Amino acid sequence: MTQPDEVWMRESLREAAAAERAGEVPVGAVIVRAGEIIGRGRNQPIARSDPSAHAEIIALRAAGTAMGNYRLVDAELFVTVEPCTMCVGAIIQARLQRVVFGCADPKAGALGGVLDLSQHPRLNHRFAVRGGVCEAEARELLQRFFRSRRGEGSGQPSD
Repeated sequence: MTQPDEVWMRESLREAAAAERAGEVPVGAVIVRAGEIIGRGRNQPIARSDPSAHAEIIALRAAGTAMGNYRLVDAELFVTVEPCTMCVGAIIQARLQRVVFGCADPKAGALGGVLDLSQHPRLNHRFAVRGGVCEAEARELLQRFFRSRRGEGSGQPSD
């Protein structure tokens, strides 16, 4: 039985919360195929000293390992924040069927925020996109994280 998008997004939100607890920007992702999670990821660029360690990339790597193939045809990505160009490039290479995200990223998003690569006519793969799923929760995680980094509300001077 196919679960509603909100069910899978809540799994991504759990991953994002784990990233936040680890001091990373709170972004989480899951890859779902045939009604099962085949890959999970959370932001880890700080812990791994790796600029490519975005939640989406980690989830794609885990799903590829689980499936024994980097092509993830018929799979869907659920991620708390609109993916960047690097992540959309990996999504295209993996041939994902659909991407569902929580909140838009007007500064770096590549599925409508800054540009939209999902239907670009010159690329060799296109996929469906749905944004705004559990948007308020995803946005609040990010806002709370960045407020705490700036020291807002803690009586501490901001950086």
